[in-house]
Amino acid sequence: MNVIVLQVFVSLMLVVGSVLLYAFSVRHRDYEHADRLSLIPLEDDTARPAPSSESKPRP
Repeated sequence: MNVIVLQVFVSLMLVVGSVLLYAFSVRHRDYEHADRLSLIPLEDDTARPAPSSESKPRP
């Protein structure tokens, strides 16, 4: 019988710890980091070339 009480206590402590860690993560907005990382490959990383100072003369 003592084992069941101990098991329930440990399980409740794990649940409480999980809820606290989840609340801490949401408060510090850590959950948005994965969204930003998933969008990095979609960003346009090629910059437009600057117009060159040597342009061809127009006829």
